[in-house]
Parts: sequence; C-alpha cells; structure tokens
Amino acid sequence: MTELDSDTDAVARQLAVIAIEAGQILRRMEHALLDPYVKQDGTPSTMADLAAEELIIKHLNRAWPGIPVIAEESANQTEAGRYFFLVDPLDGTGDFIHGTGEYSVNIALVRDQRPIAAVVAAPAMGRIWIAGTQAETGTVPDAPDAEIDWRPVETRQAPEQSLVALVSRRHGDNATEKCLESLSIGTRRTASSALKFCLIASGEADIYVRCGPTMEWDTAAGDHILSCAGGRVIGPGGTKLTYGHRDRNYRNGPFAALGDVTLAPRLALPVSC
Repeated sequence: MTELDSDTDAVARQLAVIAIEAGQILRRMEHALLDPYVKQDGTPSTMADLAAEELIIKHLNRAWPGIPVIAEESANQTEAGRYFFLVDPLDGTGDFIHGTGEYSVNIALVRDQRPIAAVVAAPAMGRIWIAGTQAETGTVPDAPDAEIDWRPVETRQAPEQSLVALVSRRHGDNATEKCLESLSIGTRRTASSALKFCLIASGEADIYVRCGPTMEWDTAAGDHILSCAGGRVIGPGGTKLTYGHRDRNYRNGPFAALGDVTLAPRLALPVSC
C-alpha cells in the first residue's frame, strides 16, 4: 500500500485546497476580456483554462512528485501509469464564457483505471464536493483561512414516477433522448459540467444520461463522488467506466449517472457515441 492509498480522504481534502485556489483564478478572470478560441476537437478554451491548469499541475507535481497528470489542455503530452491524476481546470468553458456560473474545477486521482479520490468545485456557486472513502460537500468560505464544514452526502431512492433528469444546456442528441424516453421522467433540470454528478450525489436529482462524446477528465471526479454517495456511473451493459485510455485519446463512450442503481436495468445505452 502506498501513501496515496493509506488515506484517500486526506488526499481528497488536499485536492480541495488546490481546486479552491484554481477557482479563485477563474473568478478573477470570469469577467475579463478572455478572447476565447476553438481547439482542434471543436471545443472552446480560454486563457482562464490555461492559467488554472498551470496552477493545478504545479501543486500536484509538488505534492505528489512522479505521479502523471493528464489535464485537458495538455493531455497528449502525458501517458497514464498505475496512478495518475485527471484534471479539467475549467469544466463548462461555454458556461464560463456566457456567465452562467455553472462551471467547475475537476481533479481525480486514479488507481488501476478507477478514481480513488476526487474533488469537484463550483467557484461561482460557492459549492464543493469531495470523495475519498466517503462523499462530502461544503460551502467554500469567503475568508481564505476559514475551514470548510464538510457534510456527508448520499443519493436518494428513485421515485416510482416523476424522476428528475439532469440535461446539458449546450449538448443534446437523439440517442440520449431515446434513453430518457424509457424512464418516467417528470422534470428535466438543466445543469452544466460535472455539477450534474454532484447534484445526483446530493440527492437533488436522479439521473444524467450522456450518449454524446465526453472526455475522461469530464467524468472521473464526478464518477467517484457519485459512487461514494451510493450511486453509480455505468456504460453500455452496466459496466463501470474506466480511465487512462490514451489509445482512444481519453474519450468516454456513452454513460448514465444514476442516484439509484435499480434504474440501471431500465436503460439501454448505445455501445458507442
């Protein structure tokens, strides 16, 4: 057992400190003239993404030297090992640009292709979630030295009718709609970024289905937080998502995030995006 395995709750809290500092950078740049640009994969980026990623990588390298860091803006430069970090310094760049406030900082520590410690911070909302062996949430204090009052979170049992489904503000596809039609959806709530995993983990919603393309740094942290809260993220056939697949450029296939695992048999996810 390594130091990383011995206390994953402590690792998650340390990741929270890093995510909060990165969030402070994003907040300072939120209303600046960012001059966004479109990357080769068609997704937007800004100088804020780059600044937050640089800070996160610096802190991770200092705290855990030798552990690879696979981050969104520099993913092709790093290959996963048995242990590695997945980082999205600004998940929901479109929402950041448009000023909705629904963006997040995602950091996950992965061991043997599955996350073991994670943080998702929503700087503009003042909310943060972490997980090592258990999932917790808190409010980010205004005072820089104030401690967070961490509280455990858990998913809720899915109601027989009127499930609350979280849907993306800027992404939608026919395959996702077909999956949702097989369920008794009562409310569709729009949410962005990895916040969707965390809202389900907190018992505020029931399901999030995504059949369109996503990347591993989009999902790893939220996957672990939701799993530790009693939910599950599944791929086609009910399999767990795995991470570190450089051979597919760290791209995920279709998945569903469930607060109540009994919903899984009612879903038929397509095999590929």
